Amino acid sequence: MGKFIDLQAADGLRFPTYIAEPSGKARGAVVVLQEIFGVNSHIRSVADGYAADGYLAVAPSTFHRVKAGVDLGYTGEDVAAGAALKAQVEALPAPGVLQDIGAAIQHAAQAGKVGIVGYCWGGLLTWRAACLLDGLVAAAPYYGGGATLPAEIARQTKVPVMAHFGDKDTHIPMETVEAFRMAHPEVEVHVYSANHGFNCDQRGSYDEPAARLAKHRTLAFLRKHVG
Repeated sequence: MGKFIDLQAADGLRFPTYIAEPSGKARGAVVVLQEIFGVNSHIRSVADGYAADGYLAVAPSTFHRVKAGVDLGYTGEDVAAGAALKAQVEALPAPGVLQDIGAAIQHAAQAGKVGIVGYCWGGLLTWRAACLLDGLVAAAPYYGGGATLPAEIARQTKVPVMAHFGDKDTHIPMETVEAFRMAHPEVEVHVYSANHGFNCDQRGSYDEPAARLAKHRTLAFLRKHVG
């Protein structure tokens, strides 16, 4: 079990961040970026899982700039609420929430090299972090909604990236995944026979074989680049 602490962004904003520590000396650190549902029980369990794998896991609340204490489930109402909050954060003037992610990376660096993983909206933010922020050595976005749109494809990553997508994901059409793959041959792209949110065991779209394989690949990727 982890705990929440407050971190401070470059502009002075203090925001809650879930911290999960490994039982022994950390292999390095992993920043875990939330879906549109907040740092909820699922994201905390993901962070706990990376801590069990030997990493300091740091999961910042990327909604805090627009609303504090967001902890949603996966009902239709929760999806609508989360989408509205995401839109508010996306509308913030630059650098917006990226400075909070930057503060999380700086905190994580106490454990050594830092990788980043993110899911859904967090996958998009993971891609942006890999392209725009310093302090990372690897990034693994999962089904990052919007990451395969032209404006995001145009970005250039600073670090190795492993991207996970599902071929049944109606939010991210496969032709856009192919466009992303073609534009970024340096990115390791994996496509699963699964839907959006296949990693989340609290969603109807959960796909255990796909989630297990993606985690296996992500851990191998982190072992190579983070430690």
